[in-house]
Amino acid sequence: MAGLSFCGNNVTKNAYSVDTGMLNNGCFVDALNLVPHVFLLFITFPILFIGWGSQSSKVQIHHNTWLHFPGHNLRWILTFTLLFVHVCEIAEGIVSNKQMDTNHLHLFMPAFMGFIAATTSVVYYHNIETSNFPKLLLALFIYWVLAFITKSIKLWKFAEYGVGVLHLRFCITALLVVLYGLLMAVEINVIRVRRYVFFANPQKVKPPEDLQDLGVRFLQPFVNLLSKATYWWMNPLIIGAHKRPIELKKIGKLPIAMRALTNYLKLKDAYEDQRNAEDPEKAPSIWRSMYRAFGRPILLSSTFRYLADLLGFAGPLCIYGIVEHLNKKPVKEGSVPYFEVYFMSSNELLQNTSVLAVLLFLALVLQRTFLQASYYVTIETGINLRGALLAMIYNKILRLSTSNMSMGEMTLGQINNLVAIETNQLMWFLFLCPNLWAMPVQIVMGVILLYYLLGTSALIGASVIVLLAPVQYLIATKLADTQKSTLDQSTERLKKTTEILKGIKLLKLYAWENIFCDSVEDTRGKELTSLRTFALYTSMSIFMNAAIPIAAVLVTFVSHALINKSKPSSSEAFAALALFHILVTPLFLLSTVVRFAVKAMVSVQKLGEFLQSDEIGDDSWRNGDMPVSLEACKKHPGATKAINRKQPLLYQMDNYEQPARRPLRPNETEDVAVKVNGGFFTWGSNLSTLSDINICIPTGQLTMIVGQVGCGKSSLLLAMLGEMQTLSGKVYWSNKNRYSVGYATQKSWLLNATVEDNITFGSPFNKQRYKTVIDACSLQPDVDLLPFGDQTEIGERGINLSGGQRQRICVARALYQNTNIVFLDDPFSALDIHLSDHLMQEGILKFLQDDKRTVVLVTHKLQYLIHADWIIAMKDGSVLREGTLKDIQTHDVELYEHWKTLMNRQDQELEKDTEIDNCQTALERKTLRRAFYSREAKNQVDDDEEEEEEEEEEDDNMSTTTSRRSKIPWRVCWQYLSSGGFLMVFLMVFSKLLKHSVMVAIDYWLAEWTANADGPVNGTANGDAVRYEHLSQPVLMFIILCGAGIALCLITSLTVEFLGLSAATNLHHNLLNKIIHAPIRFFDHIPPTLESLTRSTLLCLSAIGVIAFVTPSFLIALIPLAVSFYFIQKYFRVASKDLQDLDDSTQLPLLCHFSETAEGLTTIRAFRHESRFKQKMLELTDTNNTAYLFLSAANRWLEVRTDYLGAVIVLTAAVASIWSSGKSLPSSMVGLGLTYALTVTNYLNWVVRNLADLEVQMAAVKKVNSFLSTESENYEGSMDTTQVPEDWPQHGEIKIQDLCVRYDPLLKPVLKHVNAYINPGQKVGICGRTGSGKSSLSLAFFNMVDVFEGRIIIDGIDICKLPLQTLRSRLSIILQDPVLFSGSIRFNLDPERTCTDDRLWEALEIAQLKNMVKALSGGLDAVVTEGGENFSVGQRQLFCLARAFVRKSSILIMDEATASIDMATENVLQKVVMTAFADRTVVTIAHLVSSILEAEQVLVFSAGQLVECDSAVNLLAQQDSLFSVLVRTHK
Repeated sequence: MAGLSFCGNNVTKNAYSVDTGMLNNGCFVDALNLVPHVFLLFITFPILFIGWGSQSSKVQIHHNTWLHFPGHNLRWILTFTLLFVHVCEIAEGIVSNKQMDTNHLHLFMPAFMGFIAATTSVVYYHNIETSNFPKLLLALFIYWVLAFITKSIKLWKFAEYGVGVLHLRFCITALLVVLYGLLMAVEINVIRVRRYVFFANPQKVKPPEDLQDLGVRFLQPFVNLLSKATYWWMNPLIIGAHKRPIELKKIGKLPIAMRALTNYLKLKDAYEDQRNAEDPEKAPSIWRSMYRAFGRPILLSSTFRYLADLLGFAGPLCIYGIVEHLNKKPVKEGSVPYFEVYFMSSNELLQNTSVLAVLLFLALVLQRTFLQASYYVTIETGINLRGALLAMIYNKILRLSTSNMSMGEMTLGQINNLVAIETNQLMWFLFLCPNLWAMPVQIVMGVILLYYLLGTSALIGASVIVLLAPVQYLIATKLADTQKSTLDQSTERLKKTTEILKGIKLLKLYAWENIFCDSVEDTRGKELTSLRTFALYTSMSIFMNAAIPIAAVLVTFVSHALINKSKPSSSEAFAALALFHILVTPLFLLSTVVRFAVKAMVSVQKLGEFLQSDEIGDDSWRNGDMPVSLEACKKHPGATKAINRKQPLLYQMDNYEQPARRPLRPNETEDVAVKVNGGFFTWGSNLSTLSDINICIPTGQLTMIVGQVGCGKSSLLLAMLGEMQTLSGKVYWSNKNRYSVGYATQKSWLLNATVEDNITFGSPFNKQRYKTVIDACSLQPDVDLLPFGDQTEIGERGINLSGGQRQRICVARALYQNTNIVFLDDPFSALDIHLSDHLMQEGILKFLQDDKRTVVLVTHKLQYLIHADWIIAMKDGSVLREGTLKDIQTHDVELYEHWKTLMNRQDQELEKDTEIDNCQTALERKTLRRAFYSREAKNQVDDDEEEEEEEEEEDDNMSTTTSRRSKIPWRVCWQYLSSGGFLMVFLMVFSKLLKHSVMVAIDYWLAEWTANADGPVNGTANGDAVRYEHLSQPVLMFIILCGAGIALCLITSLTVEFLGLSAATNLHHNLLNKIIHAPIRFFDHIPPTLESLTRSTLLCLSAIGVIAFVTPSFLIALIPLAVSFYFIQKYFRVASKDLQDLDDSTQLPLLCHFSETAEGLTTIRAFRHESRFKQKMLELTDTNNTAYLFLSAANRWLEVRTDYLGAVIVLTAAVASIWSSGKSLPSSMVGLGLTYALTVTNYLNWVVRNLADLEVQMAAVKKVNSFLSTESENYEGSMDTTQVPEDWPQHGEIKIQDLCVRYDPLLKPVLKHVNAYINPGQKVGICGRTGSGKSSLSLAFFNMVDVFEGRIIIDGIDICKLPLQTLRSRLSIILQDPVLFSGSIRFNLDPERTCTDDRLWEALEIAQLKNMVKALSGGLDAVVTEGGENFSVGQRQLFCLARAFVRKSSILIMDEATASIDMATENVLQKVVMTAFADRTVVTIAHLVSSILEAEQVLVFSAGQLVECDSAVNLLAQQDSLFSVLVRTHK
């Protein structure tokens, strides 16, 4: 009993006597302090354990995160402070107790109970708050009051007996009184606001909107403080990810305060507030608006950051204290004057090493919590800012003036950059923002502390760091520059690679792969040069970061030895070491932050310019308030009154010539839908594109606008829509018409959505109407071919449709919308004759006119003029004539005759065509069908790269969803590294290991050296000399070690970077040579993660090794730590990968939506769908932001956990070393161990993060490797090139013997046993229904398909034996889709550079292009943009013809080459081919049977078999031949 008595059992004094009065016995006062704690525990435990049983099954999940008592956060903060003070009280009590003769439990027992009670109070409070039972809070209120009273009594007694501020216990008690008082106040406030007791009507509260909505899953703003700090609410999500991948559903919606709309309004208000009346032109400052909208959270984050940084210095100081006081007996400074117990001074407690260890632990935990909180707040703000900026940019895009877009002031690329790059730059800048003002403070503090420890030598060391900082900044800026140039090269290379992939078929048919490969390799070479400089700078930067701290430590200690002629004590040395570790980080980051700040400034400038660019005119006129009658419309002399069609419904088709209509009587007027008066319009330059426009568009009638190419027809439509800039004049809309206009542009514009969404375009779905529209545009057969019918995704990321299909969908969209006016801009351009007729009859004449809708049609097909109610003829940007066809016939005979001749030509075509199969549609459908056929067979048909890629993707997606793996692809890593060369790998591993061992050796040497400094030294001069000798050796050794360390840093950083480079080079080269089987999204360095992964892992391992070496007992504690670390990283990696994928996959639609909007501006504005698109943009932004927020919250989740683990490691290391210090351990070793323990915290989370990133990056390597294993074509052939005659094929004689062809060994044959003979110079036509194998035959000539039986013999040589290069370079083919490459015209006609200019001009003349090319600046060297976009489709087709003429081959194969050429040109071409190729063999594959009616021999295919073979005349003579059937049924 003697050992443990509450008041101590001192025999001389009776501790239990109360002679002097109850309260004057200190022990009794302490006992009194126990009462409130015990009371609280007695009351709350039953409620917590019994009461909750019935309550716990709360239905809605979110209500238990609903915090609605006022003063909530304040209460948590106060409670935490209370807990901390209780810990101090316990420590003080225990240490004081050691000073007494017997145990006095009352010194620490009440404090311990107080700690438990405070913990209970917060748990209890949390449960009451989430279950909304405010009445139970009374118990807490009573507790605070009682505790306050008892503590106050204690304080009053202390004061009475003269215990003062010098004594620690007095201070602690005073603090507790204050805290209890504050908590009491908080409690009273809750009663005041919520009125749950003492008031008649308690206040009713409702949870906030976000929590009522179960879709909101991001709870960070709503959970309590502890959960906020540790991200506890993320646990279910992250652990659940292990079982089932995280989908978008799981992460739900954003809370209202974080949605893009909320933030957009904040930012916009701040932006618009700055516009002032005096100077309306002055652009508002974006910086200021950002500060006004988002300044407060940034300040909050900076506060957190400062707190964290200050707490960071606790580490070195605690190490100093621990090492200093380890083996010294603490000095007694306290006294035992009062209450018979010992009172200690504040200093004394801080000399106790165990107390310091606990303090170190708490400081670390707090520091890390604040740091993560600061990160989180900045990231959340950054995301909010990005959402706001995106919304601002989007709104601006919707108001951009079209001339800006078309005149190239604002390219799509620029807009995409704004969205993808500039906003992210600003977001990143915000992330790093607090560093800007936190770092200087950190550096200054660090230097002051160093000075305090080591004196002047510390300043010398610090100056090394400061002097090298500019060098680092220089390297950083250089890095940024090289990165930019590398990026340019990469985009150039990617552009070339994609071009090759798009034109791969053509390249192979012309045997040009190698030329293009070389051009890519060339660009790649340039790119690699800049990559090498990049690698060099990167390695320099890594080297600086590693070497600076070593150099600083070296300089400091050497100068200390030289100046003070003595060694630093171990406590000083290791505190200094730890401080240097702290200082390095801000210096390393400073260069990055400055770089980002510069980038952010550029971004803001770009954004400002964009937000200030021209907008489209005001909408007021669109709502035109005046009905205009046709009378008011003063027409040109020569035009007569408008026609009024009385019976639009009974519009018989038999009156094909000119429908009888009676002219209007003067009194009968009809409203005009749109009227333009004296209009001069321009596209931005002040030259008017359209001049002197006076036109009327009659309501409810069909108006046609005709004229030559480039005379301003489309511009006229846009001018009426208000898209052009008006120089003078006015456009009036009649009031009932202008809400929205159905508008189909010439260049079809599709959304990335299903076919149905593209057609309904946001209107309600009406089945009957939808069906009618689809039939009118003859889309049904196309839709049937799609894998999911009209629910198939089309558009950029969807399935590629052909031009005609796209155009018909656009027309269908305009028809489907219920608008009074429909503008169709040349809807027939990409359609063949049948489709145009069908569309004209069913769609325009029937569907639109039934609805009495006003139609304005721009067209080149003059044969439709007979249907027009009103014609506007244009020429060179002004109106030539306006009126009905009758008027023009009577008043402008010349024009009418001109039209008639043109029309006749078109009509002949028509007659021919009506009997003959229409080609193009069948063809488009065929390509579609083939695409899916190959897809189902899961095989690479042809060389359709695209399909192959899609398949890859599909397989990947399939496999990932089935198995939830958390393995790291070590094998892939190895494949990647080994492609960099084994020597490099060996060098890297070896130098890394060596570097880390040297680093450890330096610190160990420091420990050894300072260890024996602590002994006393003799003061003789002689002694001094000896000491100096004794000093120089270790200093020398230290210098050598540091030098080695610095050298090794350089070597490792260089090997790592260049290993990555050589790996990337080899992989790219091999991949390209695999006949460029896939576009290359590839990393151009070693994934930086691999480098930093090895670095952080080695650092952690070396640290743990050192600690274990110093205190072996630490290893026991390591086991549970390692286990928990394993589980944390295991769960995190899976969740992180999912969230990363979600972030990536949600970003794509967002960027697509932006570029889509920018492309389809005119359409969106004509339809007046701006608000719908804005809504969609906000949704997409929010989705992407949700994913990103969750990703960053998951990173915080991980970091908080690993940081706490690190803190525990520090604690165990400290405790272990303190325990074992007495026996054998010198204090310097303890310092070593602790310094290393501190570094672990920094690196643990990097290990995990890098593991997670590595998985993502290695996926790319895996993909490349899977491509590298694909088969390539057999290029050799069995014949030698020398055996082939130079001029082969001389005659062009072709024998086809028993030919069987298939696309892949796994597929059915597409041609079966074909036998045919073609004489030299013969003109042969090949025809057949869609899918009969015509095109496959043309591919067989080039050995592009698998010929598994039979053979093709050309001029006596079996082509299967020829080397592919030879075979393909000797034949010519013209494909049906024109492919042009970016470069010059010369390059496109003759990439091998073998022909003379005359030959090229001759070819251009044959192809009717000579005059056009002559007119271009540069002639043959004129520029061709990517994909030949700067020429019309027809011109591109002509270039492809010219390309075939340049190669004078005796065999020409034409695969339906004339589909997109107008009638006039085609006639010329037919003749030219006949003359230019008079003596050569021409094989024409006809989709339009008409084009081979003159052929000398016709091969008719059906289902892969040759069924008929004779001259066209003979075949037509046989009534029942398939050929004549084809001609008759146009099938």
